[in-house]
Amino acid sequence: MEQIPESKFEDKRMNVIEELVEQNVFKINGKQLYETSLYELMKTYTEKN
Repeated sequence: MEQIPESKFEDKRMNVIEELVEQNVFKINGKQLYETSLYELMKTYTEKN
């Protein structure tokens, strides 16, 4: 069963993390994806696409 996200912000963050993992990105600047801010996640995501 999938966990219900707390907010749209958190939902977007989890979607971006899932997309990055599918692209074999597991760390950004030495941090695990779940430890990074949405800004850093989006920056990396847009650079990859």
